[in-house]
Amino acid sequence: MPSTTRKRLAEHRRRQSVAGVVRLEVRVSQEDVALVRSMALALADPARAAKTRATLRTLVEPGEAPDLKVLLASAPLEGVPLERDRDTGHDVDLWAS
Repeated sequence: MPSTTRKRLAEHRRRQSVAGVVRLEVRVSQEDVALVRSMALALADPARAAKTRATLRTLVEPGEAPDLKVLLASAPLEGVPLERDRDTGHDVDLWAS
């Protein structure tokens, strides 16, 4: 790549960085290409960015995941046998040759 092209590219990337723009590469299925492009365009459009961002956050961002204690406390345990027979395994002769 010629040095003038490299300089122009470096300057362009610096301006984009100062403006808060980040380059992002994603891999999606062929059927989702148009959808991802339209989302990117909507986020880049100042008139639609706030509404698009809010809509995507409600649909995509996961909520805070509950911890294991909370999940177990809320689990329906009616009819689930919690007691089980003690299994001592089988006898093993460790000194047999």
